[in-house]
Amino acid sequence: MTIDWAHVTPWASLAGGLLIGVAATMLVLLNGRVAGVSGILGGLLSARPGEIGWRFAFIGGLLVAPAVVRLVAALPAPRIEAGFATLVVAGLAVGIGTSYGSGCTSGHGVCGISRLSPRSLVATAAFMLTGMATVFLWRQLA
Repeated sequence: MTIDWAHVTPWASLAGGLLIGVAATMLVLLNGRVAGVSGILGGLLSARPGEIGWRFAFIGGLLVAPAVVRLVAALPAPRIEAGFATLVVAGLAVGIGTSYGSGCTSGHGVCGISRLSPRSLVATAAFMLTGMATVFLWRQLA
């Protein structure tokens, strides 16, 4: 495996990480909620009164942010090296995994680890190890 150093973006990556950290911090401090995307999105399906607005705002921000960035910088061209069927299976696997894991990488990996949650540490380790094993096996079989 080689690293494509021509396309490494340390400053953009740092800025993105800082924005994610600030957004997660603001959500927990101002709203008392953890910024777990699967929980926020899933909560729209059975939202309690008073919770729909902030959930739509959060998801809307996720969708609008790339358009705003595109106004000031060129977005990299997406490179997806998988067919439609593979993407569907992968999406379903992620959805099932977030259900069994009681959260997603944003909830456990960003917010849970920052709170030193033992459950989130284990869940994030499981996400990462499973992902690495899946890519390794997929590349061996393909």
